[in-house]
Amino acid sequence: MTIDWQPLWELIRQNQQFVLSSHVRPDADALGSELAFANMLESLGKSVRIINPSAAPSSLAFLDPLGRAAKIGVAASVDDVIATDVHVILDTGAWSQLNGVGTVMKKSAAARAVIDHHVSNDDLGALEFRDTTAEATGTLVLDFARTYEFAITQQTAGFLFCAIATDTGWFRFPATTARTMRDVALLIDCGAQPHVLYRQLYEQRSLARIRLASRILGRVTVECDDRLAWTSVEFADFKATGATPVDTEDLVNECLTIAGTEAAFIAVEQQNRSVKVSFRSRSTLDVATIAEQFGGGGHKQASGAVLRTPLRNAIAIVRAALQAAMATDSDHGS
Repeated sequence: MTIDWQPLWELIRQNQQFVLSSHVRPDADALGSELAFANMLESLGKSVRIINPSAAPSSLAFLDPLGRAAKIGVAASVDDVIATDVHVILDTGAWSQLNGVGTVMKKSAAARAVIDHHVSNDDLGALEFRDTTAEATGTLVLDFARTYEFAITQQTAGFLFCAIATDTGWFRFPATTARTMRDVALLIDCGAQPHVLYRQLYEQRSLARIRLASRILGRVTVECDDRLAWTSVEFADFKATGATPVDTEDLVNECLTIAGTEAAFIAVEQQNRSVKVSFRSRSTLDVATIAEQFGGGGHKQASGAVLRTPLRNAIAIVRAALQAAMATDSDHGS
């Protein structure tokens, strides 16, 4: 990891008030990184608020039982976003992922810094601390902590462990390296408890989520000589099962458990009838470039986008894009 953290350290040293933000629908990497970085700043006597465009999902409430991560317009106002010296944006570098928070940031005179590991990004007019080879933004926050010798409390260790563990699929994704395991060993030494955190992350499913998964997985379709698998969710499915949109998280990965599958997507109809699409790849196929065609982005092997068109049409458009990309992809077997 070759990030020069000195400009960020100087920015922190010279300022007092900080607002931390991340992307819509924050995941454990986003929320864990925010909470860990907030702890670090507060250990220096800084004033910190976490203000996001979306509320954290209930499944991550164990990370933030005090509700520190506020949703703009609900637990935090526009003035709360503006009234700061520095905005620190974690786990995204795209205006489209910041929604209402980003709109307010554009009107603010505060300095900006980005800490991120995604390939897709915009010019946010910020100091950028980016490493696209890092498996998680939590890895970058940990690197900053070690560089400036912050004490890593048990709570902070838990935040960063969840950030790294979830973005590596509990250490099974290709981004996992020997360095990853050394990092998590350090976090365990600092008090992170993998068995407890795994139970909180993955063993608190609702019956509604299981019923929704049954519907979704029953619709899985394979094509392109079984190299592509996909499924979809109608908004009516949530009412029928009692589930919520957050219950679709990670279900796209089930498509990749099918033998021979190299890429997958799930299309989820939203309440406003737009369609959120999550892409996955386990070949050389770069799904970030496909997501970017629709205004989204992410990683080469895990990306997302929102299409403002009816579900059936969105599926057709995405299938066509993936089919075309897979037809030219040189990797047909890994």
